[in-house]
Amino acid sequence: MKFLIIILIALIVYYLITFFRQKKYLTALTQEEFIEGYRKAQLIDVREQQEFDRGHIRGARNIPLTQLKQNITALRPDKPVYLYCQNTTRSSRAAQVLHKKKFEDINVLKGGFKKWTGKVDRKK
Repeated sequence: MKFLIIILIALIVYYLITFFRQKKYLTALTQEEFIEGYRKAQLIDVREQQEFDRGHIRGARNIPLTQLKQNITALRPDKPVYLYCQNTTRSSRAAQVLHKKKFEDINVLKGGFKKWTGKVDRKK
């Protein structure tokens, strides 16, 4: 029983540290805030190709999280980056990867694509 409590406490501490560390380099935007700035930014969908094909924010480029490190040179560190995924888990991880590569203006869509009500494109 003590072992489970220790594990639980360790997980809570880990998530709290991660949360506060991310707040330093990651800006979570509402849909309205996201819409205001994403046309002037690099709009990146970090979901897998088949998810992207089923529907994505108009104008987004698909660079899956699983391929981000290999494709990091496709992004410019001097321009804002707007990330989204289905929820916010993968986009938060992508933000961490970008932060380690010295990107500074990193933004994530709160609630992810599942909460998006704006324009969507689909692959035919």
